[in-house]
Amino acid sequence: MVMAGFWSFGSLAQVDTTRFTNHGPQLFASMIQGSVFAKDKAGNDLVYTVVRGEPAHLLGYDVQSKALVLDKELPKADGAWDLAQSSDGTLYAPGANGSLFAHTPGTQEVRDLGIALEGETYLWSLTPGLDGEVFGATYPGCRVFRYHPKDGFSDLGKGALVEKENYVRSLAFYPKTGMLYAGVGSQAHLIEINPKTGEKRELLPEKFRGYEFVYGLEIVPGKDGNDRLFALITNGSITLVYNLKTGEFEQEIAGMDMRAIAGAASGDAVYYTAKSELRRFDPAKEESTARVLGESVGTANAFQISESGKVMFLTSGANLYSYDPATDSLEKTKLQIPGQPIPIHSLLTAPDGKIWSGGYLAGGNATFDPATGIHTFLPGLDQTEGMSVLGDQIFFGIYPKGKFYVFDTKGDWKPKEGNPRFLGQLEGQSRSFAHVSIPERKLLVFGMIPEYGKLGGAMATYDLEKDELKFFESPIAKQSIAALAYAGDYVLGGTTISGGLGKAPETKEAVLFGWDPESGEKLFETVPVPGASALTGFIQGPDGNIWGMGDGTLFIFDPREKKVLSTTKLYDFPPFKSHIWRSAFLVLHPDGNIYGTDWEKLFRLNPETKEVTQLAKDAALLVMGKDGTLYFKRGTELWSYRP
Repeated sequence: MVMAGFWSFGSLAQVDTTRFTNHGPQLFASMIQGSVFAKDKAGNDLVYTVVRGEPAHLLGYDVQSKALVLDKELPKADGAWDLAQSSDGTLYAPGANGSLFAHTPGTQEVRDLGIALEGETYLWSLTPGLDGEVFGATYPGCRVFRYHPKDGFSDLGKGALVEKENYVRSLAFYPKTGMLYAGVGSQAHLIEINPKTGEKRELLPEKFRGYEFVYGLEIVPGKDGNDRLFALITNGSITLVYNLKTGEFEQEIAGMDMRAIAGAASGDAVYYTAKSELRRFDPAKEESTARVLGESVGTANAFQISESGKVMFLTSGANLYSYDPATDSLEKTKLQIPGQPIPIHSLLTAPDGKIWSGGYLAGGNATFDPATGIHTFLPGLDQTEGMSVLGDQIFFGIYPKGKFYVFDTKGDWKPKEGNPRFLGQLEGQSRSFAHVSIPERKLLVFGMIPEYGKLGGAMATYDLEKDELKFFESPIAKQSIAALAYAGDYVLGGTTISGGLGKAPETKEAVLFGWDPESGEKLFETVPVPGASALTGFIQGPDGNIWGMGDGTLFIFDPREKKVLSTTKLYDFPPFKSHIWRSAFLVLHPDGNIYGTDWEKLFRLNPETKEVTQLAKDAALLVMGKDGTLYFKRGTELWSYRP
């Protein structure tokens, strides 16, 4: 995020650009998300999907030949969670940048239709309406838009569907009544909307409104007009079955995948995946009567049922299946998904000097060896939020669900065989960006961000000798942990006012606190930078004190006297928007300077004069190699700078 007028120092032209080296993308993935079966104007069956990357690519395959017939970029979007074909045959993709894209099957053109609604930075679900229209779901305004080629975009709900919520996560349109159904989070709501009048009503039973999301919605036909809306509720993985004719909730189904399901036109069969199995049941009966049609198939991203009754489905593992009810046979073809570079999300210097990186959303890890220039991709873990080193071991804070792993660098990377090894997780917590290693205690301390819709980040410790992971409640009420440092006999923590996505802060300024890792007791707290939304970038400064940043202001804290010695505003900071989990990264360099990144800039700080010099734009994260080389990221690329 680059904001005009943010930095007011140092000309970029004064920097020796020969000291910068681009080491290229580090992580690649073939992760597919939004998928749909469609027909071109000649009636040929196609299946489309979106592979994540920077940018994402829209891929089209001929169902009969399995050949790749389309591979086009979705500019400025790193993914799309859904695809939909309107009644006029146009295929639409909701971009992860707020744009809507259009494609006519059978052609090679993808059109960027622009931002759907001003201020909405992410589009989630799409569903086709009548006469060529399509409806879409947005974040962070919790809005629903309508798009028609003749009319353009309009805000269907005229603002947020539910006040103080950020997400419309799922949509389904019911042609028989013209009603639209929207799933909301991070406090779950199920809203019925009349697109013509804008009238809304809540359908979700009260007992489910404390859950996170109505994450998926699908409508399937039933006999005698008893069509049904299936609604996946997270957390809890419960699918509710709502009879659109009677207006009653009929079932609560556990463990049902809801990326895609399909109902036969006859109304007596629903096809879906659950626990990697393909299953079928009559929607008028209990799901417990379901029959397993295939095992180890994975999770379906999209279904299609032909007029002859054949069932086609594409899984998240890029397997295209065909099931024939007449012969009870299941065939599989693996589609070849072109791998795409994905953003670097975390960096670490390992004990052997290699630079480790973690991938955004698609996950995976990679190493870069500065001595040889060799890159190695290491699949197996989900999105790495933070990494730390203790001895010969590397520790990972993994999203989702606040998981922790440890990798023994003396062995080979073999996740399926327990290296890295799963240490544990804490319910209600989601991410661990903040780590501090305490070798003299053989202890790791982690700070956490809670799950969607929650405030209050927990603390965790791992005792190397006891092989014990312990969790402690948030030391600062309604705040999360953004930074940690070891202060000699206690841990110094910095908070952020933000919690999980979809929950607005309820406090006004970040707190600096002392914490006893043995007892979990908070020792003291203070506010070093009044009004700062987050405290980040903790390092031991050249004077032995703890240096950190709070919204563009440097503070120096004496850990022995437990007091703030000074604060210095270094640069303007953009106003708080939806959340802030991490911001500044600082490194004390052997040349005596402090180097940092913050809000997409690499800079040098003179510790004596506090003068700041901008070195590069479009820079984030920061670690120092064994030889003093600095490493940062630009999107998917690893860069280095030699001071």
